[in-house]
Amino acid sequence: MVHEVKREIAGRTLKIETGRLAKQAGGAVLVSYGDTVVLVTACASKEPRLGTDFFPLTVDYEERLYSVGKIPGSWGRREGRASEKATLSARVTDRAIRPLFPEGFRNDVQIVVTVLSVEQDNAPEVAAIIGASTALCLSGIPFNGPIASVMMGYDGEQLIVNPTAEQEKNGILHLQVAGTRDAINMVEAGAKEVQEDVIIDALARAHAVIKEIIAMEDELIALAGKEPMQVAIYTVPAEIMAAVRVMALKPIYEASATQEKLARETAVEQVNAQVKAALAEKYPDNSKDIGEALNEVLKEVVRDMILSGNRPDGRVTTEIRPISVEVGVLPRTHGSGLFTRGQTQVLTSATLGAMGDVQKLDGLSEEDDTKRYMHHYNFPPYSVGETRPMRGPSRRDIGHGALAERALLPMLPDEEQFPYTIRLVSEVLESNGSSSMASVCGSTLALMDAGVPIQSPVAGIAMGLIKEGDRIAILTDIQGLEDHYGDMDFKVAGTAKGINALQMDIKVAGLDLDIMRRALAQAKEGRLFILNKMLTVLPEVRKEMSPFAPRILTLKIDVDKIRDVIGPGGKVIQKIIAETGVKIDVEQDGRIFIAVAGMQYENGLKALKIIEGITKDVVVGTVYLGKVTRVEKYGAFVEVLPGKEGLVHVSQLALERIENPSDVVSVGDEILVKVTEIDKQGRINLSRKEVIKEDAMRS
Repeated sequence: MVHEVKREIAGRTLKIETGRLAKQAGGAVLVSYGDTVVLVTACASKEPRLGTDFFPLTVDYEERLYSVGKIPGSWGRREGRASEKATLSARVTDRAIRPLFPEGFRNDVQIVVTVLSVEQDNAPEVAAIIGASTALCLSGIPFNGPIASVMMGYDGEQLIVNPTAEQEKNGILHLQVAGTRDAINMVEAGAKEVQEDVIIDALARAHAVIKEIIAMEDELIALAGKEPMQVAIYTVPAEIMAAVRVMALKPIYEASATQEKLARETAVEQVNAQVKAALAEKYPDNSKDIGEALNEVLKEVVRDMILSGNRPDGRVTTEIRPISVEVGVLPRTHGSGLFTRGQTQVLTSATLGAMGDVQKLDGLSEEDDTKRYMHHYNFPPYSVGETRPMRGPSRRDIGHGALAERALLPMLPDEEQFPYTIRLVSEVLESNGSSSMASVCGSTLALMDAGVPIQSPVAGIAMGLIKEGDRIAILTDIQGLEDHYGDMDFKVAGTAKGINALQMDIKVAGLDLDIMRRALAQAKEGRLFILNKMLTVLPEVRKEMSPFAPRILTLKIDVDKIRDVIGPGGKVIQKIIAETGVKIDVEQDGRIFIAVAGMQYENGLKALKIIEGITKDVVVGTVYLGKVTRVEKYGAFVEVLPGKEGLVHVSQLALERIENPSDVVSVGDEILVKVTEIDKQGRINLSRKEVIKEDAMRS
């Protein structure tokens, strides 16, 4: 039977339907918001995955280009590897639902989001989270939902729920929020120096709308929900848990007080090994249970230490680890910055390219999108002292790179001011907490070192939270252990004026806006402290660019002249490139960008002069110094401007009568000629004789 619910949300109809499509899936819903339609399914394995100590959840976000009436541009003409946008949308959905599965649930769960139709004013990633929640709740899979999601915009004056494409383009905040009826549990935001109070107001408004959508889900679940699945929830046997706690609690407290990361990990491993050896004879078949119990004890110890005012590395809650800043560390790159904070270290390199180096996107926009600014993040295994195969960027790498990209994008100069394509690559050399925020700092330094005129420097800080009842600790600059065992991972990046990017994952229910307000205020203090450290080393953008960076020369021509610059089959522009060695990009609006290596600037000026000549109109009555290109019996052809030549008739070559033009001029000669006429067919008539006469009169 088909069931559906409808409600107006921000002036558009949201519809959630089940029972018509994908009926063999555990749970399946069709979510429509305006003309955006996504199909979301939820399936779970019947048995838990053996030998795992984690919850095997997979979220696949499948973009279909037919949803916007496009045929894929790839060779196979079908969708292939997930786009960056699809990967980020999958991550957002995963982050929103993952904390709501019960501890110890080990069955495989797969969420598949298929984007079927896209209206640009209605984001499919919002429908994806609503669909994932509803499909899970309908399926009977253990899930502490439902949840919902909305987008929030801000135009500088008022907050906008689920902004249209035009509102988002003109706004200064793009905020996606997900949460239950009781609390927010996931936030992802890009902004332009937005104040903390605006963020809090946006979260409160978003949560009110989330509750409306959850009411819709509740209605549908009541109509079509299945009986709960009977699943085995893994727990450590109480006897083993008690035995491990007795043996390990005090030694793990002592080991956890070791401030240096690697030494602390070694000390904890030694305790674990001793406990496992001591209990092996009594519990020979329970090594996995003993390991889980030890992990639980370590979690209890770390959380209790922090709530008691003792962070693992000895800092107070608001203290930032020692910071080191270096710039210009790589001699041949266009800009570089090395940012070290405690045991987290990131090296970012900036590369400047021509406008033709922009990234072309095959995504769900109705237009052909390009990216002028790219930020790539690499997290090699050696950064945490491990070994693993290196097989390209992971979802985490893509997500962290996108977060840093959002933080810096609003501060970049526009094309008119700085006509370059910009690529940043952040190499994580060492990691113990918040390498993404270190990437933001290193990237700001690299841009300033490269001479990119950014509007303001940007820094980032990662915040954490430990909450046990009324005991609360908000932590500045969290390290890996605090992130792993904490209740919130809260990354904030921005300038001295306000927030540019925000990412929040909350693992506990009941986190109110007052705690978020306190965390944002504490994050601002940390951000300003880090900015001051950075600006002490490099107070302002370098005045000169690297000699190895390209120089871009620009000019604007009439669009009707573009064909003259390109020439038939591209012959004219290819000839200019061959003669000068430059790179030339011609835009449809008549803008021309000439990129030349920094040490060959004269070649760029030469190309510029040639193009100016091609696009310049020949004017009747003007005298030009032209070059003879051909000599015929009836006269000589002279190029007066690049690509534009006219005829000097034999009668116009000299004052006296001549029989053979070659007696006066030869191919390659430069002669002064005057334009006497441009006929209706565009042919240019020239006279050398008129120039000679005028010279004689002046003398």
